[in-house]
Amino acid sequence: MGKFILFGLLWYLLGNPFVAIIVLIVMLYILDRRFIGLSPSVVKPFRRARRIGQLRQQLALNPNDMSARMELAHLLLERKSYHEARKLLEPAAETMAHSAEYWDNLGTALLHTGSRAEGESMIRRALSINPRVKYGQPYLRLAAANRDQPEKALKLLEELRAIHTSSCEAYYRMGRIYQALGRREEARRAFDEAAEIYRTLPRYKRREERPWAIRSRLARLFT
Repeated sequence: MGKFILFGLLWYLLGNPFVAIIVLIVMLYILDRRFIGLSPSVVKPFRRARRIGQLRQQLALNPNDMSARMELAHLLLERKSYHEARKLLEPAAETMAHSAEYWDNLGTALLHTGSRAEGESMIRRALSINPRVKYGQPYLRLAAANRDQPEKALKLLEELRAIHTSSCEAYYRMGRIYQALGRREEARRAFDEAAEIYRTLPRYKRREERPWAIRSRLARLFT
């Protein structure tokens, strides 16, 4: 109701319904980015593209710059340029053998370039080096890769729970898997845990986890 009132007010002030709609969308986007975080950033892809260009130049001048190579691969994975990231990462295996982040990045690239078993193995290697690498995100990746096997995916999320994660996303995904298995009570508990974890998080962490907490609350209503 509030949106309709605001739209009517904007229409009255601006004198054009199409301009009013555009202004309303921009206002809602700004509010979401500031307080909720469900919508994607329109600025981030441009910043990432600029940084990717800079890193490519650095590597062209110095192919042995491992820091630049790892950062570039990470940004390419964010952009879903998995094949390019894989080409960057594979030659660095010997140099980065003790880096959990490296094996997780390589495993992620492999998962999305037709080498699922090898990718899972690399991510498992990352977790063997550091079970808490990237705040448990590798477990979420493995669970997503095995979404066609709900019991296996659930086992991975339970492993993540065992390391006392503060990831609302983990409990949201756990609840969704329980739903798919028809285990409604367990699903409700998982969604409730996501909301409870969110309430205990420090302010700086809440922005990152807020979208998953909201999704959990909404999913709880329909479970």
